[in-house]
Amino acid sequence: METRAPYVLIGSFVLAAILAVFGFVYWLNNTGGIGPRTNYHVQFQGPVPGLLVGAGVLFNGIRVGEVTQLGLAPDNPRFVNATISVATATPVRSDTRVGLEFQGLTGVPVVTLEGGVIVAKSGEPLTLIAEAGAGQSMTQAARDALRRVDTVLQDNSGPLKDTIANFKTFSDGLARNTGKIDGILAGLEKMTGGGTPAQKVTYDLRTPQNLGPAGKTLAASLAIPEPTAVAMLQTQRMLFAPAGDRPGFGDFLWADSIPKLVQARLIDSFENYDIAHAPLRTSDLGQADYQLLIDIRRFRIATEGEARAEIGLSARIVDKNGKVIASRLIETSEKLDKVEPAAAVAAFDAAFARIVKELIGWTVQAV
Repeated sequence: METRAPYVLIGSFVLAAILAVFGFVYWLNNTGGIGPRTNYHVQFQGPVPGLLVGAGVLFNGIRVGEVTQLGLAPDNPRFVNATISVATATPVRSDTRVGLEFQGLTGVPVVTLEGGVIVAKSGEPLTLIAEAGAGQSMTQAARDALRRVDTVLQDNSGPLKDTIANFKTFSDGLARNTGKIDGILAGLEKMTGGGTPAQKVTYDLRTPQNLGPAGKTLAASLAIPEPTAVAMLQTQRMLFAPAGDRPGFGDFLWADSIPKLVQARLIDSFENYDIAHAPLRTSDLGQADYQLLIDIRRFRIATEGEARAEIGLSARIVDKNGKVIASRLIETSEKLDKVEPAAAVAAFDAAFARIVKELIGWTVQAV
């Protein structure tokens, strides 16, 4: 009795496990997993390569069931009949289409429900009619596409051959006339102003020297923002009155745009006058007690009558509250011995030196 007891126990355990497996399968096929099921017959009007019993059924990409039966139509062997079991809650309607998709390039085929017509027969499950060609594989579709491309190429082999021959003739002609083509392109570049630009010559405005304090120094902090000017003065080119280009000035450039150049040299000049109270470039955060606001009115060479360099500035001194405490116009000119870049820059240096001395003296008195 003692030796037979373990065999009875083992046998009971195996039997219980078998019953549990059968119970799980029954539950999964009837009420488990995705809930109550509804069966539909699907008829494919063509081959269904790779479709197997147990393959998934997708509705709009979501798995809702599986294929439970698969076979040829008895009345027409070209058709394939399948039975699918899907969740009862799946919204299968009269416009649901049936197709066959492949998951991945070499994956398992699945039945897809997207939209065919439901044919209801009394006492039988509803039948979904798949569209013609729904079971065509991607490989077959690729073969058909290549076959059509091959047909098009074959039908147009003559024109294609002539086109290739014309390309060869054209390329041979280009090779024989490379030198002429280069000459034509060079001429077009000259006509349109292209090609390698001429080397520009840069000129700077000289800062006046020997401006040290003659007595009074700046009693308060001062900022000199970038001067304002009309758009015409926002340039590095030499300006003329009357306007126009002058020989020798085609490659002329100031070291910076005129407002920025004037600002830099004014700051340098005030530093030369009183380095201990050097001005700021900006009054950000209210660091300076006063601002020297400059508006450039003229910075040009006048050629009517006697050629001369002209500089005209409008200056205002503003306190922290934005109140204008002093303002004036400062203008001067310097005669040119010759209208050419070196002489023009020398004339501007001399005129700017006079402007700076007058401006510094006036500013020191005002602040």
